[in-house]
Amino acid sequence: MTDKIIIYQIFTRLYGNRCTARVPNGSIEENGCGKLNGFTPKVLKQIREMGVSHVWYTGIIRHATTTDYTRYGLPRQHPAVVKGRAGSPYAIVDYYDVDPDLAEDVDKRMQEFERLVSRTHRAGLKVVIDFVPNHVARQYHSVARPEGVRDLGEDDNPQVGFDPERNNFYYCPGQTFTPYFDLYHGEREPYTETPAKATGNDCFHNAPGRNDWYETVKLNYGVDYYAGHVGHFQPTPDTWTKMLHILLFWAQKGVDAFRCDMAEMVPAEFWAWATARVREAYPEVRFIGEVYNPAEYRRYIASGFDYLYDKVGMYDAMRDVICHRRTSEAITQAWQQTDDIRDHMLYFLENHDEQRLASDFFAGSGEKGVPGLVVSALMQKGPFMLYFGQEWGERGMDAEGFSGCDGRTTIFDYWSLQPADTPLTEVYRKVLNIARTERCVREGQMFDVMYANRQYARQYAFLRKAGKDVMLVVANFDDQPASLQLNIPDHAFDYLEMQERAYRAEDLLNGEERSLVLIKGTPVEVTLEPRGAAVYKLR
Repeated sequence: MTDKIIIYQIFTRLYGNRCTARVPNGSIEENGCGKLNGFTPKVLKQIREMGVSHVWYTGIIRHATTTDYTRYGLPRQHPAVVKGRAGSPYAIVDYYDVDPDLAEDVDKRMQEFERLVSRTHRAGLKVVIDFVPNHVARQYHSVARPEGVRDLGEDDNPQVGFDPERNNFYYCPGQTFTPYFDLYHGEREPYTETPAKATGNDCFHNAPGRNDWYETVKLNYGVDYYAGHVGHFQPTPDTWTKMLHILLFWAQKGVDAFRCDMAEMVPAEFWAWATARVREAYPEVRFIGEVYNPAEYRRYIASGFDYLYDKVGMYDAMRDVICHRRTSEAITQAWQQTDDIRDHMLYFLENHDEQRLASDFFAGSGEKGVPGLVVSALMQKGPFMLYFGQEWGERGMDAEGFSGCDGRTTIFDYWSLQPADTPLTEVYRKVLNIARTERCVREGQMFDVMYANRQYARQYAFLRKAGKDVMLVVANFDDQPASLQLNIPDHAFDYLEMQERAYRAEDLLNGEERSLVLIKGTPVEVTLEPRGAAVYKLR
């Protein structure tokens, strides 16, 4: 049996945090923090029952923060190069360590993570964590690396901008780091860096701006950006070997999949080399790539990625359809662009980078996203991902601190979200469990019927079929009720080898039953509520 992957992204620092103070720019003492131990068997069981197969614990690896853990032997980071009080989970300071914020006993933070992995597996779930390969925090220094492992940058020659074999970082020889901001940031001594290292978003000079990833430094995988992006991959760059060791370290802990941050900013040649070696030792480990350039999709899949974000295609199209900026034809166009790699494309409506569905910047309410949920989760065999809070309509309209009120849930601040069991939550539970349990969705073929129904600009419909199981899915993106006379193309019967006859149909979303007659040339009548959907299982 082929399983449909449903990934539940959890921003671990916020999840389960019972402190409700929510002081803007507050400290961990003021606002509290979620803990690894908060993911009890009961909590994990509830997540599993929602239809989830994989939990992506975001922010596990130790990253830059203004919180002082020097009493535990951890170096303190200068606040000038930390975003927010809590810091970005994508500014890693030690690839071999666990974020101490998440531990109840800081000295035993790795053991707490290992027990979380075990609990997650016992709950029937798989574990996903971030692998951040393109950049690290400006003050990266591993104190937890295994004996015999050389630290990143430890053997660098900072007097040269680029060395393909030896250097882990890129440098600006003879230049001091002089960003746009005050390097004191309230401290008695300024942050200093000479020579300056190149910044993580391919900023190869010493003065990153406000919109640069100024808190990070770029890792060197053997690509000479100073000479026009020329690759030097033989002999194997030192960074490749070190990053492979990090992947194997976490795989050995029981991690089932890596969500690889900004994967396309790292050469595909590295991924082909590294994924093959990880799978030699751990054949079941999966790689999920954050790749935004459609022209690169197939190259990164060929380099070992199991799944890629479908952001600039399906996400952007679905968002526009939900917001009535494009017609539902945009959905057809989006899946057609990746039809040859459709099983590798990961669909989503929210993640930590994107604005919340219910925010004023997007749909204004979670309920308006229901048709997008139904289509995104049920249309293909590939994975579907949701972000914690999406299922109860979290709005992301708090001004938590560093990023202000932008329709996103902060990744830079100490904060909390209080879960709510709403009618929307039950919709998510139903849809995700349909995706996980129904054979049509797990392994069936999809047939988009919209080319025969172009009169409907704010509705979308498709068939799924596996063996004798048939499913008709219809979604209404309009704010008004919709009464459709849906044409089932002749080719659908032939392509799906579907019988022409009267079917007994159960709407899996509400349990209602009706008769549906599927015969060539005879429209099917479907009535939908505003922003509603129907998932008919035909018998």
